Amino acid sequence: MPKVQMPQLGESVAEGTIGKWLKKPGDHVAKYEPIVEVITDKVNAEVPSPYEGTLTEILVQEGETVPNNTEIAVIEGADEGPEATAQSASPRGAAEPEAPKATETPAPTADEGRQAGFGPAGSDERPTEESGADRTPTPPATVATAEKRVEQPADPSGGNGAAAVDGYEGRMTPAVRRLAREHAIDLAVVQGTGHGGRVTRDDVLKFVEQQRAGGGAPAVPAAQAAAAQPSASPRASAPAASAAAPTPAPAQEDSLKPASPMRKAIAAQMTRALAVPVAYTVVEVDMSGVVAQRDAVKRDYQAREGITLSFDAFVAKATVEALRRNPDFNAHYTDEGHWLRHKVNLGVAVAVDDGLVVPVIHDADRLSIHGLNRAIRDLAERARGGRLKLDDIQGGTFTLDNTGWTGSLITAPIINAPEVGILTMETISRRPVVVETRAGDALAIKPMMYMCLGFDHRATDGAQAGRFIADVKRWLEAVDSSTAVW
Repeated sequence: MPKVQMPQLGESVAEGTIGKWLKKPGDHVAKYEPIVEVITDKVNAEVPSPYEGTLTEILVQEGETVPNNTEIAVIEGADEGPEATAQSASPRGAAEPEAPKATETPAPTADEGRQAGFGPAGSDERPTEESGADRTPTPPATVATAEKRVEQPADPSGGNGAAAVDGYEGRMTPAVRRLAREHAIDLAVVQGTGHGGRVTRDDVLKFVEQQRAGGGAPAVPAAQAAAAQPSASPRASAPAASAAAPTPAPAQEDSLKPASPMRKAIAAQMTRALAVPVAYTVVEVDMSGVVAQRDAVKRDYQAREGITLSFDAFVAKATVEALRRNPDFNAHYTDEGHWLRHKVNLGVAVAVDDGLVVPVIHDADRLSIHGLNRAIRDLAERARGGRLKLDDIQGGTFTLDNTGWTGSLITAPIINAPEVGILTMETISRRPVVVETRAGDALAIKPMMYMCLGFDHRATDGAQAGRFIADVKRWLEAVDSSTAVW
């Protein structure tokens, strides 16, 4: 009987959280019809069903976090093709790791000239067949981050959590097992709120907070304690959670804002990303030509297209043109080497409630300034409306981060591993600069913008980074009235 598995929703994303089931047991499901909303650090995505049939069982409840490829639902009456047979034959959570998928560093955008919420992007590259002698080789599917390559030992639940942690014998996810071991917690003393009394990740985190606040452990129902703590287990009566040093109780006016699943995923990914040895280089760009050209066409553009022409689109165009000239930056870095990507897929970021998502503009180098402007706008609107598709968050090869909407002058961005570069655009401000005239040097007031390039020093060096960002600067400073927008 075909099983639906937790998909991988981004490079380096190893797990997902069930946000909301869109179907319930007994409902008929059409092939490719959305059945569940999954939350990661990159996106809240609706996952389509790979089969047609009747949803007979939900294996992972809302709020639970499970690794990629974990079976999350059962569909009856679907076509039993080779693909379905292969998936149903695989033990839960034991599928082969896929090629890495990236993540992103966030930063929104919003003012008259910038699309609100635009910034960094996360990404991954799906292997695709390319014709021609210059086809770039695709990395083997076994390339993955260190976190993804750590496999849990086989256990009665097929990798979905039956291995005991101290006295607890119930089912749990690998993430819950790992969290319990990190905090030295005996799960037998933790009250489970998941399906069938299962202990979830949030249950463990709540237990840890209660211990740190000096409170006692929540009462565990007798039935759960008896099932999870058999008398034969010599360790069952040792509540190891007390090993965590208690912290002073919070003041009465203090309050805890629980981390959302997206916030937790962002925190985990950013921590992993900081392990990349990133170096930085900064340039100052004269935006006079861009400002003048945008001012000259923005009224006609808005009347014709119905949307504002943003500065983001000009910078995006300069970036993709520079990526074509400097292919080492349109790449992913892995332990096997520096994978140059054939397609230029530019990632952007969109601010949403309590987080950011990082959709991708595929084949961005084939688009005009207008095409990039419309793509940025479309992705931003669909991201805020929760209407992004899986393809919208996959395949990124480089990140463009707009932090200038906040008024920032220089930002040191966190790289979207395994990408090798991330470029920020800062605020455009008018300031005095020295210009050359026939009579000699003079002061002029010009709209200036700093740009910061963060690059993976394992994959490239300062000289190459300098050439790349110089190409971006040169393109922007060459914009004039002859620059085509459409």
